Amino acid sequence: MALYIGQKALAQYKGTSFEAPLSTAFRKISDGLRDTISVTWSDLDSAISFRSTGRTVADIHLFEQLSHAIFKQVELRFDYKKPGATRYDNRYVQPYHLGCVENLWYLFAFDMDRAGLRTFALPRIRDVRVSKTRFRRPAEFSIGRYLEQSFGVFAKPGKAKHTIRIVFDAFAASRIEERQWHPSQKIKQLRDGEIELSLTLGNLEEIERWILSWGSHAQVLAPAELKERIARTVTALRETYRTPV
Repeated sequence: MALYIGQKALAQYKGTSFEAPLSTAFRKISDGLRDTISVTWSDLDSAISFRSTGRTVADIHLFEQLSHAIFKQVELRFDYKKPGATRYDNRYVQPYHLGCVENLWYLFAFDMDRAGLRTFALPRIRDVRVSKTRFRRPAEFSIGRYLEQSFGVFAKPGKAKHTIRIVFDAFAASRIEERQWHPSQKIKQLRDGEIELSLTLGNLEEIERWILSWGSHAQVLAPAELKERIARTVTALRETYRTPV
């Protein structure tokens, strides 16, 4: 059963350069088992599955270009289109890390022109040019530390920290308690089945969208800046969905 689940989990790497070596490793492990295993795979397929929403289609060639540049520590140039932008901008980077967050692959790299670490979504990258210029990735770089104050992939190391406090009603409380949303999270039980979730984050963008996804089941207590952002978005939504007179 564990092997079967492992094989299913490998599906998230389908279409990437990791697919072949991981499949080979998995096959070697399964071939090395001494006992004979007899199962009806169709029964297992009907009992266990993995599903993700919003999964992106991987560009294998792009993925391999970036991963090889990271391993070889060579600089890159590529065109990148930021969310909301109408055109692509040229970027010159030192690639540090590739990470899959919420079923989307990201490149974490030092942007030479902007003199800082930046995060790039792979579907927004095109026309990669690999240079012959080598670099040395800083020994102190850690993707874990870089993202420790992020609710997703947007990190602002060194910036002010925000203490987030959100109250969830009884309907949402059990769902919130079922998962580890962030390493800093703390949950306090309130009356009538409500809970208060506290987080320490370095930015408000991603947590704002997450809170809005809970609708009226979530209420922000702090910080004031986040409450104001939510209020502005709700007002804009009210205007968008206002019924014409």
